[in-house]
Amino acid sequence: MLQRVLFACLLGVTSLSAWAIAPYIPGDRVQPGDLPAVAAEVEKKLTAAGFQVLALYTPKFLPTHGVVVATDAGMLDKVRKMGGTAIVAAPIRVGITTAGVVSYANPDYWDRAFLGQRFEQAAPVVQAVQSRLAKALGAGTGFGGNESAADLTDYRYILGMEHFEDDKNLLATHADFESAVHAVQENLAKEKSSVTKAYELVLPDRKLAVFGVAMNNRENGDAVIIGKIDVLDRIAGFPYEMFVVNNKVYALYGRYRLALAFPDLSMSNFMRIVYVPEDIRQELKAVAGGK
Repeated sequence: MLQRVLFACLLGVTSLSAWAIAPYIPGDRVQPGDLPAVAAEVEKKLTAAGFQVLALYTPKFLPTHGVVVATDAGMLDKVRKMGGTAIVAAPIRVGITTAGVVSYANPDYWDRAFLGQRFEQAAPVVQAVQSRLAKALGAGTGFGGNESAADLTDYRYILGMEHFEDDKNLLATHADFESAVHAVQENLAKEKSSVTKAYELVLPDRKLAVFGVAMNNRENGDAVIIGKIDVLDRIAGFPYEMFVVNNKVYALYGRYRLALAFPDLSMSNFMRIVYVPEDIRQELKAVAGGK
C-alpha cells in the first residue's frame, strides 16, 4: 500500500477516503479436521443463517485449504433487478483450512468494486448480508490490505492498469445466452485447458450466469499463484470467476482481479506472476469458446 501511495504521489495523483475497507474478515475458528468436515461445519452455520451453499472449492495441489461458496436470496433478487455484470456480486466466498481457520470475502469491499457506481442501489442488501455473515461466522478485524470506498468504485491497482469494465474482459460471443452457457459448461466438463468447475449459478430468466473456475495448471494454476505471492491466509480471494451476460462470456482480467484480491502486495510480489494474467485469459478464452 505504501509503495503505491508513493507511486501515486510521484504521478501527482491523490486518493483520500473517509474510511478504509479490507478485503477479508476473519471468522471464529471451528473444529480442525479434513476439509470436508470443516466445510460441513461452516456450511451448517451458513444454512442456519439463511444462505444457500453452492459448492466447496478445493485448489488442486493444496489439500489444506478450501472455499465454501454460497449465495443469498436477497442478493440474488437485487442482482436480478440490476442485471448485467452485477452477477459477479452474487457468490459469497468463505475460506477454510484443515486447522479450522475461517475467513470470508468482505461484501462491503468486493461488492463496491463489482457494482461500481450502482453499489448504492444494493447497499442495504449488502449490509444485511455482511451482518448475517458476522453473526453466523464471527467478525474479527479485517485484513489483507485496505482501499477507500471511493477507490473501490473504479478500482485500479495503479494508474493505467485494467479496470472492471475493461475490454480485455470479453472472452467470447455466442449466438444466444443458452449457447454461451452450454459452451462454458461443456468445456469445463471436459477439463479443457486444465480448468474445471468450482461452482455454477445460472439465472436463465435474466440471461445471467457466473461460474467459479479452478485453474489446475502446474505453471499458472491457483496453487502456483498462492505459493508465489504467499497469500494462503487470503484463500477466500479464490476461485476466479467467469460470467455470462446475454450472449457474451467474460472474465475479469488478471491485473484487475488479482490486484483487487490482494491489494496490499507490492509490485515486486506481482512481478513473480507477471505472466499469469494473459495466460489465464487465454485459458479461459478457450473455455468460453472464444477464437
